[in-house]
Amino acid sequence: MLSELANRRVVTGLKQTIRAVEKGAAEEVYIAEDAETRLRLELLKVCDRGGVTVHPAGSMAELGRACGIKIGASSAAVLKNGFDGQSPVQIKAKQ
Repeated sequence: MLSELANRRVVTGLKQTIRAVEKGAAEEVYIAEDAETRLRLELLKVCDRGGVTVHPAGSMAELGRACGIKIGASSAAVLKNGFDGQSPVQIKAKQ
């Protein structure tokens, strides 16, 4: 499932993922299984309120690699098609 992220527009990290969900820009969210429990619970609540599907994502290192970054990521949000990027959510476009 993580291989899907290679060609998708994503944001990584807890704060950016939460912003994307709250602004309605997130299509789905991936959470690393080794992220801190407190962070996982916070993000799960936000996703539940926003009606966003959450997927387990293995380790933080695996999720970071799948998103094309050189560090681990606790979470990542796949952005909806047509998201214009005009909000504070920063978009990492896959090349």
